[in-house]
Amino acid sequence: MTTRLPRLVALSLLALAVALPLGACSKRRELPAREGLGVEVDGLAYTVFITRELNLRDPEDKAYFQGPDAPPGSAYYGVFLQVCNETDRTRYAVRSFDVVTTRGERFSPIPLDGSNPFRYTPQAVAPHRCLPTLNSIAQQGPTNGMMLLFRIPNSAIENRPLDLEIGPTPGQRTPDTRRIELDI
Repeated sequence: MTTRLPRLVALSLLALAVALPLGACSKRRELPAREGLGVEVDGLAYTVFITRELNLRDPEDKAYFQGPDAPPGSAYYGVFLQVCNETDRTRYAVRSFDVVTTRGERFSPIPLDGSNPFRYTPQAVAPHRCLPTLNSIAQQGPTNGMMLLFRIPNSAIENRPLDLEIGPTPGQRTPDTRRIELDI
C-alpha cells in the first residue's frame, strides 16, 4: 500500500500536467452577459434593457409593432437595446443579430417598417453618443431602447435560456460574436 500511494500521486500529477495544456489550447467560450449589462462589439457597448412578449391588442405594444398577429404556436418578442460609443472616434453599429436557443435554433429579426420610431437601425455612432438618440421617442419611451423584433415558436421558448447573439460589423478586426442572455 505504501508503494501504491506515491505511484497514484505521480500518475495524478502526470495526468494533470497533460490535461492543463490541452485545456488551454481550446478556444475559451465566454459566458453570456445578463440583460441590463453591456457587452462590447467593435468598440461599441450594447445593452439590452428589456425583452418582452408583445401583445398587439395592448395599446403600448401596438405602438411597437402594428401586426399582423403572430401565427398560431408562436409569439413576437421585442428586444429593446441601447448602443453607446464611449470612444473618441465614430464607430458603426452592427447589423448581425440572432436569438439562439440552448439547442442551437436561430431566429433572425423581422424587418420593421421605416416609419417605426422604435426600430433598430444600424448606423454610425458619433464619439460619446448613444442610440437611440437623445430625446427621440425610443429613448424617451418606457423601454429606453431601440427594438429588434423576433417571431419565436412557443416550443423554442422551452429551450431557455435564450441568448441574443451580436455579430461583428463586416470588415472589422473582431471576429467573435458576443451574447446577452435574455430574460424571457
